[in-house]
Amino acid sequence: MSLAGVHGATQGDDLRVAVLGYGLAGRVFHAGLIRAARGLRVATVVTGNPDRRAAARQDDPDVVVLSSAEDLWARAADHDLVVVATPNATHVPLAWAALVSGLPVVVDKPMALTAADGRRLQVAAADAGLLLTVFHNRRWDSDTLTVRRMMSGGAEGIGPVMRFESRFERFRPDVDAGAWKEQPGADAGGGVLLDLGTHVVDTALWLFGRPLAVYAEVDVRRPGAQVDDDVFLALTHPGGVRSHLAVSAVAGDPGPRVRVRGLDGALTIPRVDSQEERLRAGDRADAAGWGTEPPDRWGYLTTRAGTRRLEPEHGNYPAFYAGVRDALRSGAPPPVEPADAVAVLNVLDAARHSSRTGSVVSLPFTS
Repeated sequence: MSLAGVHGATQGDDLRVAVLGYGLAGRVFHAGLIRAARGLRVATVVTGNPDRRAAARQDDPDVVVLSSAEDLWARAADHDLVVVATPNATHVPLAWAALVSGLPVVVDKPMALTAADGRRLQVAAADAGLLLTVFHNRRWDSDTLTVRRMMSGGAEGIGPVMRFESRFERFRPDVDAGAWKEQPGADAGGGVLLDLGTHVVDTALWLFGRPLAVYAEVDVRRPGAQVDDDVFLALTHPGGVRSHLAVSAVAGDPGPRVRVRGLDGALTIPRVDSQEERLRAGDRADAAGWGTEPPDRWGYLTTRAGTRRLEPEHGNYPAFYAGVRDALRSGAPPPVEPADAVAVLNVLDAARHSSRTGSVVSLPFTS
């Protein structure tokens, strides 16, 4: 979609963005990155929560704060883009309503609860000729970009990759019964598989391609928990690369964030990228040195010459909204293709089936 299809915008204007939801995702990630991006501005925040309404006005006194999505659709002509940063179960209906209102959409991950719903949303956007993209921001983590550099060969290359390990392991053994992510039911969108699992699966597919087979263990471990909180996935990619992916709320001693084993060496990155931590602390993503990792987050490269510390690539979350801007302005490809987000959901669907049946599931999988 080019600028010609954007409501009322001209080439010199900032694109006017409405952010639906102003919790962690809406306020810290999306609004924070939009405010640091050239050519975009947060024009409207939609939330019915009084504290979050106050937070939106504190962050930007000029922002319009609306109480409901219906209020936003009535003002669709005053906006150029909608960001859906609400609980998972609302992603599809709100994104669908935005498309019906003629507005391009960024959807926070996961795009949908199932691949079938994701495909329907993808088709709706294509039929409407509107941008649809999904916030798979971990593609721009320092560790992910460093793995891509290692795979490119050269003096630091680890050679053909045999195994990729990626973890989001946390120690949160107490159940927060009031959190929407803890609510039971397949239509509630809770659990770590749909949350952190979306990240590790997307990264594996982006690096090594869509898998041929999936094996998974999706478990509920915490007393009183009603959603999955401890998950392991094994993916077999074309060419023989195997991804071992783990997400957990009950990992008292988390393993390394990333470990990659190639025929010529191995790369280990012990800790998670610091961009989320900095956004939570209120740092701006356009600050000097953004994405630079401190030495205690550097990785270790092992080759025939021995083991040494390795300075990672700079993380680059701002690249996502720069890509959104360019897609709207000039018709560039979206930063994340909706088909990629559907492929991730297909893996998650297969993972649930694998865990229920104790089987290896061949892809593509249709539940």
